[in-house]
Amino acid sequence: MALVTDLACRVLVAGCGAATGPLVVLSAPISLWGGVDVESGRIADPRHPAYGTRVAGAVLAIPDPVGSSSSSAIMLEMMRAGTAPAAVVLGRPDAILALGVVVGRELGYRALPVLHASPVVMRALDAANGGTLTVLPDGSLREAVQVAGSESPAAKEAASGGARPSEPAARIRVLPSRSTEP
Repeated sequence: MALVTDLACRVLVAGCGAATGPLVVLSAPISLWGGVDVESGRIADPRHPAYGTRVAGAVLAIPDPVGSSSSSAIMLEMMRAGTAPAAVVLGRPDAILALGVVVGRELGYRALPVLHASPVVMRALDAANGGTLTVLPDGSLREAVQVAGSESPAAKEAASGGARPSEPAARIRVLPSRSTEP
């Protein structure tokens, strides 16, 4: 049986409606330049723990993006080639990566949502890695979490508001999203 959990993120770039795909959470930082093969849509850096993982069509969660001026060009090329992720969820905003999506949209490619997630949401996504995730236009994330009497600690944390002794309680069920798009 699946329990549906709603999580909310801040919208950096709006996509074209809802986006659904397998959730791929990267465990290490990555630079898109040399880190992703544009033609195959796979992680191409042999030193990366997710080497060979397909990100094309996935909801790609990058807890710690490596910002470089080339990430916008690589994202734009992935959009052109049809190998872009269905959505990108960032643990830290990356304006350069988001710019590639904005330029791609202006060139007529299907825009994918780019979101910024809190640490609590990123932990919940890490626990759901490999599942299916839907990104809604308002920045809400809908994940299916398997419950057979034992939810993962991160999923329980997300459902309870994510309070930890070292951080304030967070409500992640009903958070307004803010688009930073013009």
